[in-house]
Amino acid sequence: MVDWSTAASLGTAAGTLILAVATFASVRSSARSSRIAEQALSLNLRPLLHPAQYTDPGQKVRFGDGRYVKVENGLAAVERDGASIYLVIPLRNAGSGLAVLHGWRVDVTPRFDPTGANEMERPRPEDFRRQSRDLYVPAGDVGFWQGAIRLTDDSFRAAAESALDAHEPITIDLLYGDEVGGQRTITRFVLDPREQGDVYTQAVVRHWYLDAPGPRE
Repeated sequence: MVDWSTAASLGTAAGTLILAVATFASVRSSARSSRIAEQALSLNLRPLLHPAQYTDPGQKVRFGDGRYVKVENGLAAVERDGASIYLVIPLRNAGSGLAVLHGWRVDVTPRFDPTGANEMERPRPEDFRRQSRDLYVPAGDVGFWQGAIRLTDDSFRAAAESALDAHEPITIDLLYGDEVGGQRTITRFVLDPREQGDVYTQAVVRHWYLDAPGPRE
């Protein structure tokens, strides 16, 4: 004889279990879709700075003290005038989001190690100097970075003067992010002096992401 009360309870329990499984699957699917949408949005906002190209238009950059520095043909400039050192890098944003420059730092370029044992370490964000001027580089377009060393006790002076006096490469690290303050990135540029003048060829040697796994991680 069928115990209809027990059967009804079992049917209710089975229905509840099926509903719970369906709800769990739906939540997982929704969460996965949300993550995919978030990643797609991040990619649409991520800036990625690279050196300007040879064919990009020249730019004339003004500093706060009234000095102008012109860069063209994708070459950077490092000019010394008395105690002041002016640095300009023409940039191209290879990413799909607006690049907002936050800060910069100067470092001595290490000697090339053919063994690869001397791994570059990511600079700390607190070691960067804040930009005194708002600098933006549109997605897929060109712009520039500028910095100046004027004070005799500037913490970046020793590295800059050492490279200039020895006519050796200068390392410039740029800290930047997207237009809402996220996706912070550090890109390391190495400026290599040409034989004559104050112009430097430039190359990117490393990108570090601060708010997400980087391209090497």
